[in-house]
Amino acid sequence: MRALGTRFRAHRLRGLRVRLVVAFALVAAVTATTTGALTFREARTGVLQQSQDTVIKLLRTQVTRLAPELPFPPYEADLQRFAVDVARAEPSGTWRVLVVYRALEATSVPGDRFEELTPALRKAVDSRSATVFQRVNRADHTALLVGMSVAFASSASFFGSSGSSGVGPLTGVKVFLTVPQVTEQAYVDALVTAVERAAVPALVLAVLLALLAARGVLRPVRALRGATRSIAEGRLDTRLAVDGSDELAELSHTFNETAAALEESVAELRGMEARARRFAADVSHELRTPLAAMSAVTDVLDEDAAGLDPDTATAVRLISEETVKLARLVDDLMEISRFDAGAVVLHLDEIDLAESLRRTLASRGWSDTVDVLLPAPDALRGRVDPRRLDVVVANLVGNALRHGARPVTVRLYEDEDEGDGPGGGRRAVIEVLDSGPGIPDSVLPHVFERFYKSDAARSRTEGSGLGLAITEENVRMHGGTIRAENRPAGGAVFTVRLPLRRDESAAEARA
Repeated sequence: MRALGTRFRAHRLRGLRVRLVVAFALVAAVTATTTGALTFREARTGVLQQSQDTVIKLLRTQVTRLAPELPFPPYEADLQRFAVDVARAEPSGTWRVLVVYRALEATSVPGDRFEELTPALRKAVDSRSATVFQRVNRADHTALLVGMSVAFASSASFFGSSGSSGVGPLTGVKVFLTVPQVTEQAYVDALVTAVERAAVPALVLAVLLALLAARGVLRPVRALRGATRSIAEGRLDTRLAVDGSDELAELSHTFNETAAALEESVAELRGMEARARRFAADVSHELRTPLAAMSAVTDVLDEDAAGLDPDTATAVRLISEETVKLARLVDDLMEISRFDAGAVVLHLDEIDLAESLRRTLASRGWSDTVDVLLPAPDALRGRVDPRRLDVVVANLVGNALRHGARPVTVRLYEDEDEGDGPGGGRRAVIEVLDSGPGIPDSVLPHVFERFYKSDAARSRTEGSGLGLAITEENVRMHGGTIRAENRPAGGAVFTVRLPLRRDESAAEARA
């Protein structure tokens, strides 16, 4: 379980590092993307705006210069020549010009259908005298469309471009220009490439910064994890070094205060527990001498009770019974005190387990009262402490006879657990079954607690309330387990599992 908890905490630690790196990367990516997008938009707008203004200015200049030479009303050949002359304004020859006069149309390139021209642009040029432009996207390129009307000059007999000073009425001649923006698109593509190239180093830098930040954040977290594990292992004097004044330093300071308070509380509790154990042991020890004298006197009185009057005989028997109960309680207190003090030592011997159980029942007169299901002699042998095994079986059988119902059965058999760890290997299983009402579900978790009695009405029974607690301690010292549960058919069953193979050096160790 501790290893699983360690792996879980390590996974959470790695998860925190990953989250920090991802957060930094996301922030860098969003920042780089946003900055790149804004820069791209502004640069693209600037490039296209500059190109657009240059084209429109050059077109106006060319039309203003050539318009006076155009006959009016013009013929188709005149329009053709005018379109070619306007297109020559661009030395690279990328301009394509369409000149329209009423139903006549002429282009600078013969046979040019001028497909880029949209009805919306035609309508805009027809309805206003200002220069109109539109950017259109074709399958393989982007083009700038410019449209303008040609007007008579108001102070001379020549034509001028619409929108200039001194412009007279419109002539009805309209000029449309399309310019492929290949160069501008190349600039934009280069800008996109530059933004993309800048984003990669930004992300790499963000990841490096995230790793450095994660290292700085996780170092105190790892220290806190190690200190917490140390506290959990019982080293309550563990403290953290407090560096700085940030939240992590405050957390370390709080941990130190908590650890100090815990150490003080645990020390106080341990002192109280030690004093309580010493008090119980001292009282039990001091009571043994007067109890021994009382037991001797009550034995003499029991022998003479038959010759006493009835009231005196009843009183003598009551004193004898209570003395026996008190002696048993003192013995149990002494035993539990030795367990608490770690003074109990196992004296192991390899014995026939079935024969040991038979002797336990016979010594207490239970051979005819308790049913047994035991293996053949010498069929199941184990290395145990015979006296403590006797205590275990006697406590369980006595508990079944007092609080259960007959028939009571003692069963012994061998079982093999899976695995090679402390819970694996060959095991001797001892079951004590009764036919009573069973153990209430609310009582099951507490049956092995000291002085716990499920029924207040049985507070005056001969049990001390320590029998099952002593039984559990004896089983635990043998490296075994004990469990209480209810049988489906009715009644309770106590199951003891003892290992049959033990390391002798460990077997002789103190509890």
